[in-house]
Amino acid sequence: MSPFKFAVINPLLHSELRLKIMVALDSLKSADFMYLCQITGSTRGNVSTQITTLKEAGYIEVSKLGIGRFSRTTCSITNKGREALQAYEKGLRRLFSERVPDDVETVKTNTGK
Repeated sequence: MSPFKFAVINPLLHSELRLKIMVALDSLKSADFMYLCQITGSTRGNVSTQITTLKEAGYIEVSKLGIGRFSRTTCSITNKGREALQAYEKGLRRLFSERVPDDVETVKTNTGK
């Protein structure tokens, strides 16, 4: 018997803040950095870190206009990002619909009692 395996969930999108950013960008053409901070309820530092992670994965594009203090950062989702988000949603739906087969061996844990 082969071991049971649950649906694979993209760990990059499984972060709450990254997921909120991706969902927002999926419904908008683009979003300003400060708007993303506002709607996610997160700090600029946290949003900045997650945007960098999503950009490096190729899930979003980031454009900066202006210089220094007066620059404006805008983000938009890429096709790769949209596909990853759709696959993530599909994986979650599959995970919730899966049932562990009856023939999977039960692993007992030692509670120390």
